[in-house]
Amino acid sequence: MPEGIWLQAALGGLFGLLIGSFLNVVIYRLPKMMERQWAAECAEMTGQTPAPQERFNLVVPRSRCQKCGHQIRWLENIPVLSYVFLLGKCSACGTPISLRYPMVELVTGLLFAWCVWRWGWTWTAAAWCVFSAVLVALTLIDWDTTLLPDDLTLPLLWLGLIASALGITGVRLPDAVWGAVGGYMSLWLVYWGFKLATGKEGMGFGDFKLFAALGAWFGWQALVPIILMASVIGALVGIGMKLASSLREGGVVPFGPFLAMGGLTAMIFGPQSILRVIGL
Repeated sequence: MPEGIWLQAALGGLFGLLIGSFLNVVIYRLPKMMERQWAAECAEMTGQTPAPQERFNLVVPRSRCQKCGHQIRWLENIPVLSYVFLLGKCSACGTPISLRYPMVELVTGLLFAWCVWRWGWTWTAAAWCVFSAVLVALTLIDWDTTLLPDDLTLPLLWLGLIASALGITGVRLPDAVWGAVGGYMSLWLVYWGFKLATGKEGMGFGDFKLFAALGAWFGWQALVPIILMASVIGALVGIGMKLASSLREGGVVPFGPFLAMGGLTAMIFGPQSILRVIGL
């Protein structure tokens, strides 16, 4: 193991904490930006003038308390530490701050630290850090809204193909291309088979794109291990939520978070390790 790798991993983890803080913004704002865009497009198609709205994107307006409108100062926005010092409450009105914010920061920091520990300060580590960050964001966006934004899934797909072409992921480009094709087409066929049999939609098109992106990053050989892991995790979570009577209206459980977990598991342990764990 290279000398100083633990220090490098720690620095990577600190950077990951900062990225995790930004991911909290992405998770909250990106779906709302999409809703605003859809509303504007609907108004345009019906010949109406869209109502003027406050500028809203990933940068502006500044983060604020959703209850009292208190603008978050930089001292209140230090990853994890600010949550601890504020005792998990808004400094202005005392409204509890969701524990999910520091958890996203911690998880992202740990994933970045692992990537740097595994690959050092290399382009390979940088690529897998980006991969990890996008999957964290997609997991929570899909869980909250049942949406997998093209703004995240499609760049993830193309980055996987580009990283393969540059030799960064260690996956041959033909394997990456067929992984993308196989990932998309497999779930597309499942979707239409289920819809023709039941008249219902069992998943969204975002799931196809996310699975295609995972195929691009790992190659077609990893598709079966990833979908098996996602299915096992999804089944366990779904059963647990049903027993706890915590299923949302309609009993919908988005599949994207479990695909993302399968992808992260494959990154950490390797696709073939998944098969060994489940006894195949």
